Amino acid sequence: MQPNTPTSPSDTDLPSIRQRLLRLTPYFLIQKWVWALAMGATLLGALTEPLIPALFQPLLDNGFAENKLPLWSVPVAVIGLFTLRGLAHYVAQYALARVTNDGMEKLRQDLFAKLVRADLSLFGRQSASALSNTVVYEVQIGASQLVSALIGLTRDGFTLLALVGYLMWLNWQLTLVVFTVAPGLSWIMKVLSRRLYSLTKESQKATDDLAYVVEENVLAHRMVRLHGAQAQQIGRFNALGQRLRRLALKSTAASAAMTPLTQIMAAIALSLVLMIALVQSRDAASGATVGSFVAFITAMLMLIAPIKRLADVANPITRGLAALERGLALMHDSPEESQGTHQVQRAQGALAWQNVSVQFNPDGEPALALIDLTVQPGETVALVGTSGAGKTTLIQLLPRFLNPTGGQVLLDGVPLPQWQLDSLRQQLAMVSQDVVMLNDSLATNVSLGSPPDRAKVQQCLEAANLWAHVQTLPQGMDTPLGHNANQLSGGQRQRLAIARALYKDAPILILDEATSALDNESERLVQEALQKLMQGRTTLIVAHRLSTIEHADRVIVMERGRIVEQGAPAELLTRGGAYSRLHHRGEWASEAPAEVITSG
Repeated sequence: MQPNTPTSPSDTDLPSIRQRLLRLTPYFLIQKWVWALAMGATLLGALTEPLIPALFQPLLDNGFAENKLPLWSVPVAVIGLFTLRGLAHYVAQYALARVTNDGMEKLRQDLFAKLVRADLSLFGRQSASALSNTVVYEVQIGASQLVSALIGLTRDGFTLLALVGYLMWLNWQLTLVVFTVAPGLSWIMKVLSRRLYSLTKESQKATDDLAYVVEENVLAHRMVRLHGAQAQQIGRFNALGQRLRRLALKSTAASAAMTPLTQIMAAIALSLVLMIALVQSRDAASGATVGSFVAFITAMLMLIAPIKRLADVANPITRGLAALERGLALMHDSPEESQGTHQVQRAQGALAWQNVSVQFNPDGEPALALIDLTVQPGETVALVGTSGAGKTTLIQLLPRFLNPTGGQVLLDGVPLPQWQLDSLRQQLAMVSQDVVMLNDSLATNVSLGSPPDRAKVQQCLEAANLWAHVQTLPQGMDTPLGHNANQLSGGQRQRLAIARALYKDAPILILDEATSALDNESERLVQEALQKLMQGRTTLIVAHRLSTIEHADRVIVMERGRIVEQGAPAELLTRGGAYSRLHHRGEWASEAPAEVITSG
């Protein structure tokens, strides 16, 4: 499993901001009345903006010059105006935050639901750190940036419209002069926004690579120390960190350029306006007064702040949308596992592989080649062979963690693709060498997939020879297990996995190297539990110890993806064939863990 290789998207591949916002629209229109309230309050706040310069005109023309205004009118107007502005701002900001956070939570819920149902090939294309980063952090960061940007965009957009309308009413000729800078400003924002989007996408991939190195070194900390590879891994981490640093600086440079460029354009417009206003003031027929001129200049200067903020808003919107788009890509571009409609409460347990082949690499040797195998209900079949023989690949076909590239696998005579997936997997229980536990209570881990029946959990723990130890835990079966149950020994984790399989009570049992890493005492306890678990079930055993398969009804010997021999264990020993050689030399061993097998 490798992280995505960073690439730089071309301009033609980048969707517009409008297209990306439209993809997010359903999530931010969950409560339309809240959105309407936010827009109404924002519009009201924006409409109060022109009232500030509008106060100057009568104040200068009638207040100072002719003393026609009553003294009480000015403070009442100012206090009332700013009270109204404050209330409108509060309502708008809270309502927009409510809309955005509700949308963020719905998107996160949909993403996680998609993740747990996604086709398994997704987990071969993306690392665990990249997926968790997308679902948890990028949605949070993206939504936070987007909410502040949307608040500013809406408020400043309405403010800009209100001020421009007031300017047009005061002096349309001067206002048209201001508009001459609009095309240049629009072009600057477009170019820099696309540059920011490209850099943000590259930064996301660089962050994934950096997180993947951390994830690898956490999981492989013993191997790194054993081989003295700390310095090598530090160098690897530092190189990726430097790349992320360079991208961050490039992004900052593109973002910082917006403010001075916007201010320069505003300064050009202001200079032109001042020059034309001076010309108009010398023409008595124009009707220009000191009050109207000051009101116009004040309103025009008030345009600079929202224009500057609108220029700056491209950065958080671009970053937020780029982060959220990763989630949308996961949502729309990752198909769910294909499945059929056949389902039963409990299968009989008859299995058949008919001409089954699995090819991971088109140019390489097949992992499985033309496998024909039938297992009767209740039969115990052991799969043996050297590493890479195809044993684990064969059993990974049953829960459809892999799909054959040729032939078909059947359960009770029904091809697996025709089964409804939940129903198919309900027929299977697995105990493997690599036991995975969730960071939840012991009881929940035993009853995984259903609410725990405490009496049944206890029965299963007793049958798995683990109840005595559970009673010594601080909270008994309610004890949190922590990260992958690391407070339990290897044998205890294996027995806990057996208790889980007992609780599930599936008609088909898969034992994948269930005792390979245990000491003799732990193996004895696990073997006793396994014997109870196997009773009355169709059982497939992948093993490398004689003690694990000596009670099997049949042994299947595999070499290089093919079945080369099969029969009862005692019978195969007397033949002097492949099984006999493996048995005497002790050469069969486990394959790579199932997690590293990617879908064919």
